[in-house]
Amino acid sequence: MTQLAHLETERLRLVAPTTACLDAYLQFYTNGESSKMYGGPIEPTQVLARLKADLGSWYLQGFGVWVIQEKTTGKYVGTCGFWQGYNWPRELTWWLLPETRGLGYAKEASIAAINYAYDELAFAHVRTYMNDDNDAARKLVERLGGVKTDRILFPDGLYRDIYTLNKVSA
Repeated sequence: MTQLAHLETERLRLVAPTTACLDAYLQFYTNGESSKMYGGPIEPTQVLARLKADLGSWYLQGFGVWVIQEKTTGKYVGTCGFWQGYNWPRELTWWLLPETRGLGYAKEASIAAINYAYDELAFAHVRTYMNDDNDAARKLVERLGGVKTDRILFPDGLYRDIYTLNKVSA
């Protein structure tokens, strides 16, 4: 069984998913505008299943997402880490509650996750991808130094660009 690491940045803690994070998951996934790039909105029962899947990924695959917690408030504000669905490539992924977007949290958490992947998980590479119309994600990936390395057809029938991310200096 994988021990879930607890990561810290200047302003954030990246912690294991637990039921204490359910309210943040509900706020995000039941809001259609917030979660449209993640298949939302979804029903609360599906949200709980998503939280369980995020935790279970650590045990089944040896990696997963952390829940992002503000150090100053203790509030859970999103997730960041690694996801891999059946027949999908592994990717760096993240989401934030709308009121915490634009504060640099996604970049700060992503740097910690990328560096952990290379240093502790021994990933040979870190990659991410997004729908073509997800401009916010693409801009973040570019700010992280991501380089477009491929474009492939995904199991859902969409083509997406693949970006490779190197270890990042904070």
